[in-house]
Amino acid sequence: MSRRTALFGTAGAVVAITLAPKPASASLQPATEAAIKKLIGDKKLNEGRVTLRLPPIAENGNTIPLTVVVESPMTAGDHVKTVHVFADRNPTPDVASFHLTPAMGRAEVSTRIRLGQTQDVVAIAEMSDGSLFIGRQEVKVTIGGCGG
Repeated sequence: MSRRTALFGTAGAVVAITLAPKPASASLQPATEAAIKKLIGDKKLNEGRVTLRLPPIAENGNTIPLTVVVESPMTAGDHVKTVHVFADRNPTPDVASFHLTPAMGRAEVSTRIRLGQTQDVVAIAEMSDGSLFIGRQEVKVTIGGCGG
């Protein structure tokens, strides 16, 4: 194996590990955990059904596109009631709450958010039956959007 092949292989492994999604149950900052606990109490958070679409690397944290998609039939008996978004390392972790109805047809919301530094963005979907689902994705920010 040549040195060039070894270097490319190592670089590829580092990129894959860095961009791999973290489990939603990984620990959060205390302020984010407190905000989530205030919102949901002691209810159980389930992984799955929530997908966040964010750029893995943002050159500027001032305006980062975010889409949250929740797997749901969006019927009267089974739909997403609310999607809550948190930015784990922002000064105020609560970003937004979106209230949905079955009439929307799809459980998908899009917006732009501001991130002060590299961090995880977390979305929690509250379903019509009271169950909760969580998803998260890390965004690497090169220039912070909150004064950084």
